[in-house]
Amino acid sequence: MNLSKKNIKDLFLSRWFKKLNQPNRDFSKISLNFLAKILMILGGLFLAVIAFICFEIYVPQNPISHETITYTAPKGWGDVEISKDLQNLGIIRSAYFFRFYAVLSFQHSELKAGKYMFSPRMSIYQIAKKMAKGDVIKEKILIYEGWDIQDIGEYLELKNICSKADFIAAAKKDYSKECEFLKEKPEDISLEGFLFPDTYEISEGTSCDDIVIAMLSNFEKKLTQELKDEIQKQKKSVFDIITMAAMLEKEVRTLSDKKIVSGILWKRLEAGMPLQIDATINYITGKSDPGATIKDTKIDSPYNTYKYKGLPKGPISNPGMSSITAAIEPTDSPYWFYLSDGATYFSKTLEEHNVNKAKYLD
Repeated sequence: MNLSKKNIKDLFLSRWFKKLNQPNRDFSKISLNFLAKILMILGGLFLAVIAFICFEIYVPQNPISHETITYTAPKGWGDVEISKDLQNLGIIRSAYFFRFYAVLSFQHSELKAGKYMFSPRMSIYQIAKKMAKGDVIKEKILIYEGWDIQDIGEYLELKNICSKADFIAAAKKDYSKECEFLKEKPEDISLEGFLFPDTYEISEGTSCDDIVIAMLSNFEKKLTQELKDEIQKQKKSVFDIITMAAMLEKEVRTLSDKKIVSGILWKRLEAGMPLQIDATINYITGKSDPGATIKDTKIDSPYNTYKYKGLPKGPISNPGMSSITAAIEPTDSPYWFYLSDGATYFSKTLEEHNVNKAKYLD
């Protein structure tokens, strides 16, 4: 076949353009492989960074350590100061990652001051969570049934929690707006009777006011609606019940004896007889005599149940639940008198009572 120069030129150009327009499959294959490797490397680096961050946050400084460290975070410190301090003490590896996690979990502004118990076997996650929760070291204090505010104040001062004077001042504040059950209490007397005796957990820096509020809150929980309804049914006030319960707490020990004595005292009140409770005289004098002297029974005080008929001006102690129950649920009996030397002896008449006094107390 004869081809002219023009035909040869056109054939060459058409083949060249056709080849140019065809995709380079080898180049495309190389590009995809390269991209896949880059992505794998980047993915591996990402996973390695995540693993490293998780290690720093969730793995303790020393998982097998048995050491415990008491750490105090001062008031006003933030995550920067706390993280540096924890690192310097060897509790955490990295102050940076502590701050990183605190910010990431929105806990950086929630870290609370106080005394904590930490260990190198705790992770950043655990430490931050504990501080954000304010899970500080707490000291248990045991307030005994029958203690008055003087006793409680002396105990708290002995435990170096607060001074006796500060506690008594706190116990004289008015909480009637916050506590409905205090509205019947005369304004000129303390919170005696309403500071519920129990075991309380307090943290460093707890104030006298905090302790008083905790005791009042506990009292409110213990005085159930059922008990309040029963008090109202008897046409008595919570204040009168607690005043009676406080005397029972100081006079006798067992619930059964308290209920019988409660019945005797309510019966005396109805009959217009003086209660003649020795414990009220001790409350006035600050003594702990088993029997009141004739001189002391003549002291002019609204708490003197020998000199004045009716209930004393207010509670003489902080009663427990058994005494409160006994004041609400008195046992009816033929007795009018009693005495106690640990055991309780009941009498129907004054003559029998005097015989018991000579037999058991003199």
